[in-house]
Amino acid sequence: MRIELHSHTLLSDGELIPIELARRAVVKGHQALAITDHASLSNLDRLISEARRDVELAAEWGLDLIVGVEITHVPARRIDQVVKEARKKGAELIVIHGETINEPVEKGTNRAAVTNPEVDILAHPGFITMDEAEQAKRNDVILEITSRRSHNPTNGHVAKMALEAGARMVVNTDAHAPSDLIDAETALMVARAAGLPERDAQKAVFDVPQELVRRVRGR
Repeated sequence: MRIELHSHTLLSDGELIPIELARRAVVKGHQALAITDHASLSNLDRLISEARRDVELAAEWGLDLIVGVEITHVPARRIDQVVKEARKKGAELIVIHGETINEPVEKGTNRAAVTNPEVDILAHPGFITMDEAEQAKRNDVILEITSRRSHNPTNGHVAKMALEAGARMVVNTDAHAPSDLIDAETALMVARAAGLPERDAQKAVFDVPQELVRRVRGR
């Protein structure tokens, strides 16, 4: 079954409320879905408290709905502060919006993310360096391979750095619309297209997401 650990609702710039996206995920065969709306100090309280209200409803369908955030466009030197605040307010999964090829993310964001062990996933990290990938391995920050068209041109580079450094990877959609959700076979194709050998593709689609969910539920 599929696990999606990076998605957006109309609590930020997505199209659906959390329970609507949850229902679409159930129909597509998901066992877990993380709601990770764009976050900073201005909206952490609202995002976490509002998404949490749909967790019990999603459980009626057997879906593990995880309440997370994607910390986005925060100054690199303040990321640790916002991560700490997000945890304090109850974020179960922390994603950092990495340095992409099509958004003005501040240089140094990738490094700030991979040096903080409280970060779970560095999303679409663009031209991540080998040193940053090695830091991600040391701190078990998971590097994202994405199906999102605006970010996935650098998947091959991210996969190469992660493989050489031994950092773990996860395939996510960065879903903003229900049509962005994908099934497991499509996720495997995304991983293979990034250049991952079959065993590593399987890990990124199945093993690592399962382990991340266990990490979240074990906190």
